[in-house]
Order: sequence, then structure tokens, then C-alpha cells
Amino acid sequence: MTRYTMPVPVERPAAPPRTVYTVASGDLRSSANVTCWPTQRQLEADLAAAVTALGWHVRRGHDVDPLKGHGFIDSQRAGIEVFRSIPADVPLVVVEAVWQYSHHVLAGLRAHRGPILLVANWSGEYPGLVGLLNLAGSLTKAGVRYSTLWSEDFTDEWARDGLKKWLETGRVTHDESHVRPLPELRPDEEVELGVALARQLVSERAVIGVFDEGCMGMYNAIIDDELLNPIGVFKERLSQSALVAEMARVPDTEARAVLAWLEAAGMTFHTGADEATELTHAQLLSQCRMYVAALRIADDFGLDAVGIQYQQGLKDTVPASDLAEGLLNNVDRPPVTSRDGSRELYPGVALPHFNEVDEGVAVDSLVTNRIWTAMGLDPATTLHDIRWGQQYGEHFVWVFEISGSVPASHNGGYDRSYSMRQPPMYFPLGGGTLSGVSKPGAIVWSRVFVMDGGLHVDLGRGTVVELPEAETRRRLDATTPQWPIMHAVLHGVGRDQLMARHKANHVNVVYAPDADTADRALRVKAALFAELGVRVHLCGEVTI
Repeated sequence: MTRYTMPVPVERPAAPPRTVYTVASGDLRSSANVTCWPTQRQLEADLAAAVTALGWHVRRGHDVDPLKGHGFIDSQRAGIEVFRSIPADVPLVVVEAVWQYSHHVLAGLRAHRGPILLVANWSGEYPGLVGLLNLAGSLTKAGVRYSTLWSEDFTDEWARDGLKKWLETGRVTHDESHVRPLPELRPDEEVELGVALARQLVSERAVIGVFDEGCMGMYNAIIDDELLNPIGVFKERLSQSALVAEMARVPDTEARAVLAWLEAAGMTFHTGADEATELTHAQLLSQCRMYVAALRIADDFGLDAVGIQYQQGLKDTVPASDLAEGLLNNVDRPPVTSRDGSRELYPGVALPHFNEVDEGVAVDSLVTNRIWTAMGLDPATTLHDIRWGQQYGEHFVWVFEISGSVPASHNGGYDRSYSMRQPPMYFPLGGGTLSGVSKPGAIVWSRVFVMDGGLHVDLGRGTVVELPEAETRRRLDATTPQWPIMHAVLHGVGRDQLMARHKANHVNVVYAPDADTADRALRVKAALFAELGVRVHLCGEVTI
């Protein structure tokens, strides 16, 4: 007989016959969970009706909390406790009508033995699609098998057929015929440039500044050093508290000079006096200080790119980081000098910023900056959420939208850019965006991600189209009207193909002057990644 207190093993319940369990991963922010709960509840009801019609039962894996006012899993600890009472081999559906923090459920999903299905609503206002893509990318990185479905209300034949297939077999297979491996590249000057830039990166190395990792539970956005270092990329791990401290050292005169430069460049600021609900002059000056501080810290550490987490770390401390992020990504931006005023920092170039410290975007933005610069093109690049989309005329037009960190050149310049207060639900201390409607033109889109223990990249081509003002307004009002919007048509990639394949909520985009130049630049990019040993996948209609 032992003298020690032995732990009592947790006995998981047995899986009931023809029963599906559901869970809902949510936000860490209570305000978002409470606001979005009615929409989540409706999606769960729609899904339950579809499952019941197929002769199965639905059991929710965790209760609604009347005190919190929602039924989301809102922390990693809560998720671990929820999965204790879920049968390990039961068919499990993660239902998402909202942005969700993947790490809330990742521990449970890693150990789950039954089939897993991720479902989302097809809605612009409530970003279930964005949440689904992030969780899918996180599970892909973790090596967890899963399937995905999306629908407005699960009454359409496509979603019902997919649900039926999953219930019968535990798998849903989508069409990914638009994806093909990179063929052997014939030697030419584009391939020569890509190989040379890759070898330079490995030889000379680059440093990316990471202001805290793991933004909003995005496990897929963290790339381990063991994968980054062999391609010549190294992390400088920084604390966001250091950024706040550096902001406090920026004199008021310098912050005002940044704001005056933007106003002289023609940027519009929609300001008011109510700090709680409106964009104020004080919020803007704080954002200008962050811009100066970020450049000075980047100079201190010799950074080639920088990423600010903001959510969650800074949201209760300073206004939003998006204005600073958008400025950093643009070649033409307010000048910033060293602390002693003796030299300008990063003069005449963009300092790539990877929003929400998405390190897949960091690698992508870094190499894109070098390729586009070497080709004499504008290297301004940014990420967008794959937010939503609808058919318009002959094309399916995606809404690519992010919280405000686009470079002004994507909007056609500062005189075509504006700043609005960030939504209080997500940004309690406010701050302005760098917003606008992306100009029409040719783009290259891409995503670096981790799959099967290695680095991969999807590369594709697209066109940003100009929609009538009324349609743009409708799409903004159907999503987040304060944020910058891009009307994107992807070449040879259908709606469901992108949703099935894409391993992240983010997509990296960069402009080219015309389609021919975009094809040549994409060829350089493919050659660079191939030389680095990254698995290259061509998506859709790509001339290579």
C-alpha cells in the first residue's frame, strides 16, 4: 500500500450511438463573446436541425453560462475542462460564427480520437469564416486530421451533402484541383534573381522583431526557430512593454510632426471628442508615438521586419497599433530620426510589418520586399483577413479586410486614405485605422504555412477590381466599415477551393504594375522559396 496520494484517472464517458457533440471556441474578450452570442446560437440551431434531419442527435459539449451571458469556451483552461466530459471517440463539431482563439480548444482537439468537423457561417458581419480558417491552419500545423464545412444556414444542398458524407465516413473531401506542385523551372533572369536573393538571405541572414508571440491564440502564426533559421531568418524576441516605454520617450513635438505630415499628404481623420466612442487627437498622437518608437527599436536591433501583437497585450494600455503598422509598410511615410536627431531611420524604404505577429506573413513580407525592390517595383505589402465574399456580375469577389494596417499606396495614396476610430468592442482605447478602398490592379497573393513539419507556400495571382460606390458601401456595412477593404478576384481559384485549401485566416497581398509583371515577380518568388527548400504550391491560373 502506497504512502502517497495517487491521482485518480479521469474516466471519459462512452460515446452514445448516432450522436454528435458540439463545442464553440470563442474570444478572450467578454464584450465580443456577449455581442456575438445570439448569432452563434442561431448557427448552432441551424446545424442541429440539419444533423437531426439526417437521423442523428446533437449534444452540446458545454453549457451556456448565464452569468457570462454566452456559451463560448473563453480560455485554454476552460477548454481543457470541457474536453474532460466529451467522449474521446465521438464525432465532434467545432461550430464557429465568430473569431475564435484556437488555443482554447487545441489541447482537446489534439487528443481527440473521433472525427472532427469545423463549421462556420457564411457571413461578413460575424467572422466565423476567419475563425474557421485560423483553427484549420492551427490543426494543420499540429498534424490533427479534420474536415471543414461552411454555409449561411445549412439548408443548402452543398452543405447538407457534405454533412451527410462526414456523418457516414468521418471525412469531407473538397475540390483542391487548383493546387499543383511547382514544376522544374527553366533558367532565366527571374529564376537567377530568385536564387540569388535566396542565397543572400541564407548567407547574410535577416532578423525579424517579434513583439510577443501568440496573438489571439493563433498557434498557426508561430513558426519555430528550427524551421526559420535554415532559411536565414532569426527572431529578435521583444516585449510590448518595451514599446510602451519607448513611446513615453517620444517628445510631443515629434508625434505632432508625424500627424502634420499625414495631414499635409492629404489623409483624412474622422475625429471627435468622446474618447470612448470617437477618434480623438490624443489617440492619434499616441499612435504617432508608437510609429516613431517602433522604428527606433527596429534600428536598435537591426530589424529587417517587425510585428506588433497589440491584441491582447496592448489593448488595455494604448490606442490601436494599426496606423503605425500601415505607415511602416509604405515606402513614402513620415520621416523619423534617431533619438539624437543625427540620421533618418530606414530612409526611403518600407520596414515590413507583419500584423498580429503572424510569422508566416513575416517570412512572406520579408522576401516580397526584397524581390519587388530588386525588380524596381513598389514593395508595399500587407496581410488581409479572408473575411467573406459574394458573386458580383461574372466574378466571385472576395472581401479582403484587415483592421487598418494597409500601406497607403494600396489605396492609391494618402489623399485616398482615411482614419476612423476602431470599434470599441475590440479596441477599448480607440485609435485610428489606415483605411481606404484598395485600388484596382494586378496582385500576387500568397501564404507561408507549416504542414507535415515543414514550411510550405501557396502562390497565386489575382486582380483587385473596382466596384460601384454603392456596392462597396454595402460590403463595408456588411463587415467592419471602419477597416480598409480590397475587392479581390482570384484567378482560377473558386470560393470553396480557397476555403478548403487555405491554412490561415490571413493572406499576403502585393501589387504589380500589370499582369505580365505580376507573373514575372511570382516566378522570382517561386524560385526563391524553392531554393530555400520551402515546398511551393501554385494555385489557380499561374503562368510560370
